[in-house]
Amino acid sequence: MRHLIRQDRDIRVDFFRGYALFCIFIGHIADHALWVITIQVLGPSDATETFIFLAGYAAAIAYGRALDRHGLAYAAVAVGLRIWNLYVVHIFMFLAFVAQVSWSATRFANPAYIEEQNVGAFLEQPHEAVLDALTLRFQPAFMDILPLYIVVLGLFILFLPLLRRPGRLVAVSGMLYLVVRLTGLTLKTTTGDWFFNPLAWQFLFMIGAAIGALPETERARLLRHRRTLLALACAGALAGLAISAVWRIPSAYGLLPEPVAQAIHTRIDKSSLHPARLLHFLSLAYLASRLVRPGAAWLTSAPALPFTLTGQHGLAVFALGIFLSFLGRIIMQELDSSLPTQFAIAAGGLAVTVALAAAQAWYDAKGSGARRAAPLAPRPPADNQPS
Repeated sequence: MRHLIRQDRDIRVDFFRGYALFCIFIGHIADHALWVITIQVLGPSDATETFIFLAGYAAAIAYGRALDRHGLAYAAVAVGLRIWNLYVVHIFMFLAFVAQVSWSATRFANPAYIEEQNVGAFLEQPHEAVLDALTLRFQPAFMDILPLYIVVLGLFILFLPLLRRPGRLVAVSGMLYLVVRLTGLTLKTTTGDWFFNPLAWQFLFMIGAAIGALPETERARLLRHRRTLLALACAGALAGLAISAVWRIPSAYGLLPEPVAQAIHTRIDKSSLHPARLLHFLSLAYLASRLVRPGAAWLTSAPALPFTLTGQHGLAVFALGIFLSFLGRIIMQELDSSLPTQFAIAAGGLAVTVALAAAQAWYDAKGSGARRAAPLAPRPPADNQPS
């Protein structure tokens, strides 16, 4: 499968995106044993931060080229078309997921699935819920990341004029993030607030975009402070591990004063991207960029290849992973939750998504090859010329 990997890009991004997608797949299966190898073990941030940050980084590279070559209007339209693509995928996934949950609830006589996945309103009042779904105000469980991505890309269109001024981009985005943190400003769903507040999460996306758009001269200037940055990143990573310990180990909780331990448990929110989550992720991202060099051979080795390949076809893999996660949840709750079964679910889910990514990679390669090889159509003779 190594020949299916596109090399004309930073494949570190693909590897970490693929690994984040696997973590999302495992994280959506309640009580799965392999959560211990997911990103969330390292601290308060998790795969969602990885996904959004890398989306911003990749967006800056892709749409930055369009901006430079064809201007602001063209780049804005390109982002808009991407939003439309994501929206169509989301609506299809929404309908298919509601069908999957409904079938499971009926097949196993377990209406709790409908409530757990928050699809009851759609089944009770579909004529109203479908309109809410089309406006992204109705979001079942598992179905809230793509709406977040769609709205953040919409905001990215507004930030495009600042893409070649990364400092200003981060400053303006950061001011919006600060307003959101101070005022609680958010978007509303039919049942309350968006779980992922896009007005806050846009900051992480724009940080990724700013790094992706950073000129080489600015990167070189940052390298002068690499020792300071490394020390801060190590401190942030260790602080994240301490928070993770307080969350998951009762004895660690008991070592802290009760007000401090309680604050760690209750105030580090995910919905509006608490600063502790943001700083922890940025620390991990910097350490990863230092430890993994561009083009490292191990990124296409046998153990890493499944993640690198799926990371290059993230949208299709993410969409399929949502359905596989719920299927894995059903298997564990209704049939068997033993460790062998859990490992089989993880291995099977990874195998299916790798197969999908491989098929798409093969198809894309064949299609681009055919387009390059296609001869120009012969020009038809004019009426006054002999044929």
